[in-house]
Amino acid sequence: MIEVQLVDAQDQPTGTMEKIEAHRLGLLHRALSVIIVNSQKELLLQRRANGKYHSPGLWTNTCCSHPYPAELPLAAANRRLKEEMGMDTDLEYVFKFLYKVDFENGLIEHELDHVFVGQSDENPKLNPEEAMDFKWVSITALEKNMNENPEAYTFWFKLIIQSYGDSLKSYL
Repeated sequence: MIEVQLVDAQDQPTGTMEKIEAHRLGLLHRALSVIIVNSQKELLLQRRANGKYHSPGLWTNTCCSHPYPAELPLAAANRRLKEEMGMDTDLEYVFKFLYKVDFENGLIEHELDHVFVGQSDENPKLNPEEAMDFKWVSITALEKNMNENPEAYTFWFKLIIQSYGDSLKSYL
């Protein structure tokens, strides 16, 4: 059983709960998103595995997950980057944002997402339970494709790029 950190809107811990139950009830909890950029200023995207409990088969940021109870977001970001993508690099905290979305399967994602950026030129070694594909893409090509095919991307990744993309420009 995997637990998540429940928080209030100011990111203060309020308790813990089993991950799927938190998504069933739509309770606010910590999440993380990692974006890896290469020396060509391209972003590393992953295509979520078809077995994921929500948003299967969609393109998203390099990796995303939840910190364990009492785990700091940066430690969780490093752990998940290794577990999902087989990568290890220095990560820098950039910003956090709150979002809520209802999925067709009845789950509700209500998350305070901590966003981290790192630099690497290595290709990932995908964990097939997490990701089925990857690609490197420029921000210009990503924004164009995201506007033309919004259904191909996860909700939170569209928010990151469309609403907070300027916060990432200094890394690109």
